[in-house]
Amino acid sequence: MSEPASRPAAPHGLHVVVDGSGLARPWAGVGTYTDQILHAMAVARPHNRFTVYVPAGVTIGHRAIATRPLPAARFVGRHLQFPSRVNRLKADVYFGPAGQLPLGSVDLPSVLTVHDLAIYIEPRWFPGGQALSTRFIVPRSLERAAALIAVSANTAEDLSDRFGIDPRRIEVVHSGVNAAFRPLEREQAQEVRQRYQLPERFILFVGTIEPRKNLLTLLEAWVQMSDRPPLVIAGGWGWRFEEVETRLQRLGDRVRLLGGVPPADLPALYSLATCLAHPAWYEGFGLTPLEAMACGTPVVCSDTSSLPEVVGDAALLVDPGDVDAWRVGLERVLSDLDFAADLRRKGILRAAEFSWDSSAEKTWKVIERAAGA
Repeated sequence: MSEPASRPAAPHGLHVVVDGSGLARPWAGVGTYTDQILHAMAVARPHNRFTVYVPAGVTIGHRAIATRPLPAARFVGRHLQFPSRVNRLKADVYFGPAGQLPLGSVDLPSVLTVHDLAIYIEPRWFPGGQALSTRFIVPRSLERAAALIAVSANTAEDLSDRFGIDPRRIEVVHSGVNAAFRPLEREQAQEVRQRYQLPERFILFVGTIEPRKNLLTLLEAWVQMSDRPPLVIAGGWGWRFEEVETRLQRLGDRVRLLGGVPPADLPALYSLATCLAHPAWYEGFGLTPLEAMACGTPVVCSDTSSLPEVVGDAALLVDPGDVDAWRVGLERVLSDLDFAADLRRKGILRAAEFSWDSSAEKTWKVIERAAGA
């Protein structure tokens, strides 16, 4: 049964209830999106208010955003207790930045953001045990939502192709780039260089070590390069990483593993890198290459899924399965100084087109339509 399509707007602005479950992993894509979009939306419509249900220990520092704890029980709490608490608030609209509704009825018009359908594109990229979510919770959520936001046209197309959703129910709203991501002078980034003991020249990879990120292709291309500066990997271990781990052990200390890097260090890390390599098989949006471009870092990335849509002509696009093409592409960026400078210039201009202020304004329009405001 579908959620109500609309209800009268509150006389002094909308009261929006938000699923803040993505904030449990603040450095991951959904966590970053949830944090950034909420703060930008609170600034854009100060007369509206939020009640955000958050995991234990999470705080949000904005006076227009009230927080309440998500129920602790994994299934009963999420799918039965949570909706009953939401309904008692008598709010105007429900916003789901993580793309799901609870199984229990939420008696509000609902807007969901869909980031990607990677698990449907290739289930082998993910750990098992998600059948309930993929076969029941996600499809039911998409059916019940009053409106859907897709973070890219590629994700919108996937939604229509995989679930038969009417494109008129989907609004494409690109994510933004935080203003902290900008080119830093050498002196500004020096503390990060020293703390991580980074070399003068290096190729940077940023992302969780998991199959979808396709680190194996990058490792094979790097091994074959004639000019081979160190490879620096900033990201924690995810799942199904055993093959990558074995390969890294054989390569030795020319590959630097930094583990998960705090977001505050990323602008300096990007600015210090000679180039960013992003060989992912699939991305719903691809925030990492956009952040790197905002910092003036030349980017080599895959030519698949949403990535060409996001980077435009400001990155060197390569087939993610072609090891030799990755070798050639990386060698070109490292050796052709004019080409690298052109990528830097184009990247900064391209990244400037993506702001959280713009994302917030477009997201509010979707929410206001859903709420009947």
